[in-house]
Amino acid sequence: MTLSIRSATPADLPLIAGFIRDLAEYEKLSHEVRFDEARLGENLFGARPYAEVVIGEIDGAPQGFALFFHNFSTFEGRPGIYLEDLFVRPEARGSGLGKALLAHLAKLCVERDYARLEWWVLDWNAPSIGFYLGLGAKPMDEWTVMRVDGEALTRLASQ
Repeated sequence: MTLSIRSATPADLPLIAGFIRDLAEYEKLSHEVRFDEARLGENLFGARPYAEVVIGEIDGAPQGFALFFHNFSTFEGRPGIYLEDLFVRPEARGSGLGKALLAHLAKLCVERDYARLEWWVLDWNAPSIGFYLGLGAKPMDEWTVMRVDGEALTRLASQ
């Protein structure tokens, strides 16, 4: 079995869209998937890309992906990587592909002199939490995630 990680290309857009839908189904959030594939492609591969994607393959077959973008630590004075989505198909779990995807992002952080790699995980996802803890990740329990979107975002913007 050969694991490989490669940067996504515009030709991978249908694959990426499928991975996003599969992840949403796993997380019981399919009802929240609203993206337009063309707009997703523009935001990933257009004139000003807002995120990067890597594809994880086993024996040349795509089995997972990681979608990430830059964040910034004012305390460190350096950027980092925020991992928005990590997904490995159920039949490929246990192959080491998830760890390989995270290791690839960690290597990017080191190569680019970034301060950190971070992400969120759903509280109920015990298998993933255990996996991440085993890699040396630490929970940021003292922080509360806040979000403004939809109508609340529109209201705030009009003030």
